[in-house]
Amino acid sequence: MMRDPVSTIGNLIDKQSTAYLGSVDGEEFPNVKAMLAPRVREGIKTFYLTTNTSSRRVAQFRENPRACLYFCDRRFFRGVMLKGSVEVLEDPAAKALIWREGDTMYYPEGVNDPDYCVLRFTASAGRYYSNFKSEDFAIG
Repeated sequence: MMRDPVSTIGNLIDKQSTAYLGSVDGEEFPNVKAMLAPRVREGIKTFYLTTNTSSRRVAQFRENPRACLYFCDRRFFRGVMLKGSVEVLEDPAAKALIWREGDTMYYPEGVNDPDYCVLRFTASAGRYYSNFKSEDFAIG
């Protein structure tokens, strides 16, 4: 059993360059997409990711905010799945919070590009896999 989920999970997350974000489509099927790792995280509860406003994922989250976020440490064959919900943020403060130099490669008009938005994932629970065992944990 994990003694400190926030530290254990946080350390795993911080070492990953890819996150896998799951959404639900209009036919109630799960959809999973590899994304750049979150730009900002608050503990293991809140994560901020960047994406295109015009994306299929944004349309799905506007319809159904249920989501999961998965991180995998392939070297040690361990991972964590967080379940929760996603909000699509388009306000200037949220966009500025995670904007990085070089993002114009994806969003040519800069931080105010209308095709740039922020996904705020808020976790409610999680499941951790390590050493051939899984365990559920609560997120407060």
